[in-house]
Amino acid sequence: MISWSSYVTARSLDEALEALAAPPGPARAVAGGSDLLLELKEGRLPPVHTLVDVAAIPELTRLSLDEDGLFIGAAVPLGVVARSELVRTHAEAVAEASALIGGPQVRTSATLGGNVAHALPAADGMIALAAMDAQAEVASASGRRLVPLLTLFRGPGESALLPDRELLVGFRIARRAAGEGSAFARVMRPQGVALPILNAAVFLKREDARIRETRIVVGPSGPVPRRAAALERLLLGRGFDKETRSQLHEAIPTELSFRASPQRAGADYRYRLCAVLLDEVIAEAWRRAGGTL
Repeated sequence: MISWSSYVTARSLDEALEALAAPPGPARAVAGGSDLLLELKEGRLPPVHTLVDVAAIPELTRLSLDEDGLFIGAAVPLGVVARSELVRTHAEAVAEASALIGGPQVRTSATLGGNVAHALPAADGMIALAAMDAQAEVASASGRRLVPLLTLFRGPGESALLPDRELLVGFRIARRAAGEGSAFARVMRPQGVALPILNAAVFLKREDARIRETRIVVGPSGPVPRRAAALERLLLGRGFDKETRSQLHEAIPTELSFRASPQRAGADYRYRLCAVLLDEVIAEAWRRAGGTL
């Protein structure tokens, strides 16, 4: 069953935005298509009139470092992101998450932009980008704007982007500074369920053997991704020692909300697993920031 009537390959942002707005029916942008095409073919999304291929637009395929920080285009394949020395240096959590999404063949075409646009609360790339405080660049007919990544989500599978008027261009992340580190980890079931039981990403800045800044994101812990602000506050000004870990574990049930999933795990198991996973990623981010345990 064909779920679209027209397929347009755009060579510029202007062409893509014009093609999205022009059809007589719904239009969607596509790059790797690993999520979108499957959902269209399986009928989980309503048919669209036009698919607009954005994988050849230079701005969307750029991966670079400049005075404004690291830029990862929305159409850069995940395999490229995972192997990039720039990403590994300045956003190691994003490189780690990208290396775990799908298999090697999927990562040759799937993109970070698609991972974010799909708007699932446990998408690996999105969780890592959120911990890095990424800004999303969005293009529309009125120009381009930078918005905080976490403002792009309205609910599970529901993006705040207008699919026929807005296009995700890429993500900007601050340069890594001395004393900073990040990490990502997840736990999956081996039976082929696509989403993790739990994943977590952490960024921290270490100074004088104390945590001076931190960002913690755990998924899925609600209908939209969010930072675990209470856990972040608990860590500030402290070393990651045994007492700190114990207090962190006690605070998890009051800050994070997990539900049971028939395909993945029960809520109680997720709470217990979260303590283990956060210990792992915080310890690794602490080590990368120059700390010792």
